Formats: sequence, structure tokens, C-alpha cells
Amino acid sequence: MNLSLKQYKAIDLGLIMLILAVSEVLIARAARVWFPQEVYALSPTLTVVTIVLMRWGKSAAVHAAGGGLAMCLALGADVKQMIVYCAGTCLALAALLMFRRWDKEQVRNSSLLTLMFTLAAYISAQLGRWLVMLIFGGTVGDLVKLFAADSLTLLFTLVAVQLARRIDGLFEDQLHYLIRTQSERRRQQADDTGCGDVQM
Repeated sequence: MNLSLKQYKAIDLGLIMLILAVSEVLIARAARVWFPQEVYALSPTLTVVTIVLMRWGKSAAVHAAGGGLAMCLALGADVKQMIVYCAGTCLALAALLMFRRWDKEQVRNSSLLTLMFTLAAYISAQLGRWLVMLIFGGTVGDLVKLFAADSLTLLFTLVAVQLARRIDGLFEDQLHYLIRTQSERRRQQADDTGCGDVQM
């Protein structure tokens, strides 16, 4: 079955969103059972958002909001907290603006640029959450609390994205990936055809 780019994108984003939502719920509920008094949080949302930023650009806003909503629902958060995490995390898209001078392939192929891109997305998301918190009466101290509580998430995100870039096609602009793989298939077919013409 041949899929159009639009269909492929919709399926890809949908599957990633499903995996993210399930992961957030499982991790949040496990944390409540095993570590009920722990102040630190572990969330896969920023890892997924960073990867989707590379794969599809600004479409990652769906996963930023969706991951935040899934986590808040799993933890029984109130409406204010949902708005903070859903809307605030979308500021992670600012990483695209910060890295617009670099081609996505440059970012993907460089461990340092990947690290910086991941940090940009993470810090932007935290600042976004804090800015939304200010609307609801938050303070400067809340920014410190956000970074402290999500320190495990930062470590997880940095490691996970570095691992993701080593998996073929995962941390890669998907239009580039499709063109690259199609070109590789055609080259392989040409090689196979050429070998069949050799006379012994």
C-alpha cells in the first residue's frame, strides 16, 4: 500500500502520540505507587517533543500539549496545572527558531548540536511553563522549583535523544528520510540489475 506524505505523517504523529500518552500514564502511576513522597518527576514528554521537532517541526506542539495533558490526568492535576503544562510545554518549539541557522542534518549528525538542541527545547519548555504559572500568580521561585523537580527528566531527555540519533531514521527529518531511503532502494535495485547482466 502506497501512502501519501500527508497520510504517512498523520499515522506517524498518531502512533508517537499514543506511545507518549501510554508512557506518561504508566510512569506517573508507577511513581505514585512506588515513590509517593518523591519530589522529583520523570516524564518522557520532552524527549518525544524533541524527536518530533526533528521529524516534523512545529507539529510537535500536538505532543507537547498531549503529553502534558496525559501526565496531568494520570496525576489527578487540576485545570490550572493542566493549562501550565499543556500550553507552557509548547514553548519548546522555540528551539526550531534558535537553530534555524543550521540544517536539520547538521544537528542530527553532530552530537554537540543535538545536545544543544535538546537543551534548548527543554529550557524553553520550562520557561514556557513558568510564564504560564506567572499568569496564575506564580513567582520567580517557581522557576527554580520547576528545574529542580524535572532534573531527572532533563537527564533522561539528554540521554534518550542521544540514543535516538543513533537509530536510523528516528531522529531525522522525515522528508529527508523518505528521500534518502528511496534513493538507497533505487541504487540497490540498479546494483542488483547490473549484477544480473554480468556474463561469466
